[in-house]
Amino acid sequence: MKSFDVPIIYRSPLISAIKKKRKEDDRLKKPALQEGRDFSPTLLDFGPVQIYLARHFGFCYGVENAIEIAYHTVENNPGKRIFFLSEMIHNPHVNGDLRENGVKFLQDTHGKQLIPFEEVKPDDIVLIPAFGSTLEMEKKLKDMGIPTEKYNTTCPFVARVWNRSEAIAKKNYSIVIHGKPEHEETKATLSHASKNAPAVVVRNMEQAISLSKYITGEKDPGSFYEEFKGRYSENFDVTRDLERIGVVNQTTMLASETQAIADLLKRVMMKKYGLNGLNVEEHFADTRDTLCYATNDNQTAVSTMLQTPADLAIVIGGYNSSNTSHLVELCEEKLPAYFIKDEGKIISDSEISHYNFHIKQELITKNFLPSKDPVKILVTSGASCPDALVEGVIKKLISFFPVRKTMEQLTKEFNA
Repeated sequence: MKSFDVPIIYRSPLISAIKKKRKEDDRLKKPALQEGRDFSPTLLDFGPVQIYLARHFGFCYGVENAIEIAYHTVENNPGKRIFFLSEMIHNPHVNGDLRENGVKFLQDTHGKQLIPFEEVKPDDIVLIPAFGSTLEMEKKLKDMGIPTEKYNTTCPFVARVWNRSEAIAKKNYSIVIHGKPEHEETKATLSHASKNAPAVVVRNMEQAISLSKYITGEKDPGSFYEEFKGRYSENFDVTRDLERIGVVNQTTMLASETQAIADLLKRVMMKKYGLNGLNVEEHFADTRDTLCYATNDNQTAVSTMLQTPADLAIVIGGYNSSNTSHLVELCEEKLPAYFIKDEGKIISDSEISHYNFHIKQELITKNFLPSKDPVKILVTSGASCPDALVEGVIKKLISFFPVRKTMEQLTKEFNA
């Protein structure tokens, strides 16, 4: 896989050594791993505190691609005004670094206008963020004389979902998108899917069940338009456009939930139309899972890590990061989990400030570290979180204990 030119400030000597060592070990174990990849966590044994680091975490292909394009654009265009359509990725530190390099943001993550489009001139540069953009927004920029092709950081795995949608649309299927309607990526996917076929967004299983009742006729078709307001394509006909469907998703959703939604809708179609495994494609498209590899790997790594007996989990990432929130969700099912954006949120050995994404508030928890020896902590991060922030969190955690090894010693061991 391609390697990217990512600023050194986002790297971590320890994390880089661990990732390199794990890849080398995987190559040596390859014959033994034919039946399944190794998703076991990495133990960092500091003595009185043991850190279990997820097998996969941190910057993914799409994020590194976006960062490389953004920084090269700044470097190669001195004196030019450079804008991002919205946040490049959902990490406040990376977006803050771009601001310090002179990049401005036209909108926030919710679509609120920060800089009027009227202020943007044809010789300015506007970058499309990693989540992609709607076709309507791309047309708006082109009509302003601003090209969108050259400065486009859309993740290739997001574009793959659009291509998948187009492929099944050509076979006369409507598109059901599993995603968060307010998320930039889902808005972009709805826009691209709607170009080729009727499309509708479902946030979760509850909404998928509700949608299924329109398919079966259990719910009045007229109520669909209010219930799914703002989440379906123009001229969507609920009595016509749910006869043949395929499911795609926002690439950062929980893989298990996407699969469950697809399975539910498939069963509904089979029951309604009397289908079996041989003719199910008459009404339900055989869509492959459209989660990106990093989302799949990170979620699988967390699920595997959770098999390790531990006292708590810490998940690092931007609070508006969808993929990070799902890692927190997985951890919460097993043990106390704290969602933080950096080491500064660990106030002391007895107090942590963490984000509750369910209620969208930061909370303070006291005595989050148990009084025992050793304390076992699971650690992971989202796909837009720099490894340097993960190292910072580990440093902060071990500073509260009389550790028997330093970060530097561990780095040397993994590099040996």
